[in-house]
Amino acid sequence: MRISATVLATAALVAGLAGCGSSGSSGSSGSSGSSGGGSSGGAGVKIGMSVSTLNNPYFVQFRDGAQAAAARLGAALTVTDAQNDASQQVNQVQNFTSQSMKAIIINPVDSDAAAPAVKAADRVSIPVIAADRGVNGAEVAQTVASDNVAGGRLAAQQLAKAVGEQGKVVVLQGVPGTSASRDRGQGFTEGIKAFPGVQVVAQQPADFDRTKGLDVMTNLLQSHPDLKGVFAENDEMALGAIKALGGKAGQQVKVVGFDGTPDGLKAVAAGTMTATIAQQPKLLGQRAVEAAVKAANGETIAKTVAVPVKVATKANVSEFQTS
Repeated sequence: MRISATVLATAALVAGLAGCGSSGSSGSSGSSGSSGGGSSGGAGVKIGMSVSTLNNPYFVQFRDGAQAAAARLGAALTVTDAQNDASQQVNQVQNFTSQSMKAIIINPVDSDAAAPAVKAADRVSIPVIAADRGVNGAEVAQTVASDNVAGGRLAAQQLAKAVGEQGKVVVLQGVPGTSASRDRGQGFTEGIKAFPGVQVVAQQPADFDRTKGLDVMTNLLQSHPDLKGVFAENDEMALGAIKALGGKAGQQVKVVGFDGTPDGLKAVAAGTMTATIAQQPKLLGQRAVEAAVKAANGETIAKTVAVPVKVATKANVSEFQTS
């Protein structure tokens, strides 16, 4: 699982996009997109993209959006899966740099640990786009991400309303060191201050993982049997928490997630998840590739691009579901 393998694909009339598995022994998955009928701006542009993990439906959607944009623009996109290993990701970005990619997209496992590899790419004038999560301590050409702080505030408002503005709640945090976890947590902390009757009795990492969310929630329930609410910093952890809660989910204990993944939206429709702060991962992937192509061609791009988030509840969940 520690071996990174990249597969470079040619950018010539390839209509199909290579699928990318989220499990198995390989730490990477190569894919390319090109389209004779698309924009010529990306023709011949080789882009490397390191995704934090493809064992998460949210990042699978992110990858799919990136691949679709590469196909439309005629760019050759190589995707690697860092498997939530910061060292693995550094190696992948270093490989992209040595392979003289025209641009690199990084979805950081750890916003701090990514900095040295990003600096190395910058030294040889390869523009780097940070996607979904920022990079700390290094200059990137652009950061394209959801407004996670605003999303955290929205989550606080939804959870407070769901528990009647009083009672004990817990927070399931994402991977420590990621800007997404930090910003969502910051927004939630800021937002929940408006509801003095709501007590945050515990905050514990579950690494954006469903199984860990189940385990952490099981332990928290033993310590806080009178719990009224849960904010999980992504839907995968929220779904794990829902499993731990059993029949209490959506009834005695309200759960708010973040991402708006297909499984998360199903849980909202079923009533076991009160709400999820819905992102647009495919659009994030699309925007990242578009920015990478422009940067590779020497065009000026904005330093930050914010993709809006929305609250999905049982009343409006059908607006977010595609099937």
